[in-house]
Amino acid sequence: MTDILDTLFVTLQDRKANPKPGSYTNSLFDAGEDEIVKKVGEEAVEIILAAKGQGNERLVEETADLLYHLFVLLTARDLTLDDVRAELTRRHK
Repeated sequence: MTDILDTLFVTLQDRKANPKPGSYTNSLFDAGEDEIVKKVGEEAVEIILAAKGQGNERLVEETADLLYHLFVLLTARDLTLDDVRAELTRRHK
């Protein structure tokens, strides 16, 4: 079974290679890296706010938003989850 995170990453890579009109993902790619980074920062702040008083459900929702935007950033840079996995593996040793 494919992990949902891997599935999401494949979808993002496909959107980059085959833009879909009206796609939020493609609107981020079109806006450029500065806009993507801005969204990552906004989502990080929203995680902090959720953790400090909005409950676990909201924290999970904001974490999903942050992961999505981080994955968009990695995809924009032609990086993959395997790059992140390799770094985590290196640090774990």
